Amino acid sequence: MREKLPVTTVILAGGRGVRIGGNKGLQLLQGKPLLEWVLQAVTPQGGAVLINANEQLENYRQFGYPVISDLMQGWQGPLAGLQAGMQHAATEFVLTVPCDTPFLPLDLVPRLYAGVGDGEAAVAVVAGRRQPAIAIYRRDLLPRLSVMLEGGMRKVGDWLNTLRVHEVIFENENMFNNINTLDDMTAAGQEAAIYLHGAKNV
Repeated sequence: MREKLPVTTVILAGGRGVRIGGNKGLQLLQGKPLLEWVLQAVTPQGGAVLINANEQLENYRQFGYPVISDLMQGWQGPLAGLQAGMQHAATEFVLTVPCDTPFLPLDLVPRLYAGVGDGEAAVAVVAGRRQPAIAIYRRDLLPRLSVMLEGGMRKVGDWLNTLRVHEVIFENENMFNNINTLDDMTAAGQEAAIYLHGAKNV
């Protein structure tokens, strides 16, 4: 059993999912909602879990984890989900992952947690590119984040650029593939077979 980490993982499912035809986290991949794939990846890794959603809340509550909504109105993006997560978390650190990345590494949480070190945040990097929605933050950044949001900031990359951030390198690009369209879902169905058969190199 994994060590209990002082980390709350917030699964970001607060978007509208317009390009995929509905709420992303509830879309089915090989018969399972995308959110369930993400939960199965992150819940064994230690720490608490929150689901950030802004509609179909009862459907999300059926997964058995607390569901929190943005403090801001009008679908303000993943930073608003992070703000809500920081507001509700009882741990020193808050980590975000999107609900549309079903193949996340099975050591993501402990590696990002270890990567913070003396910084304020740590972000996953694969193939030389930051994955802004997959990052961990000190929860005491909440007041600063709220000020940034009130000032109009919406991009996670812009927020990261204001912080002391450490990068954590992951090798397998496929584990960070996200699903935005029905074509992406079809491609992910092929990847799922590999993932389920233990090809989990990170």
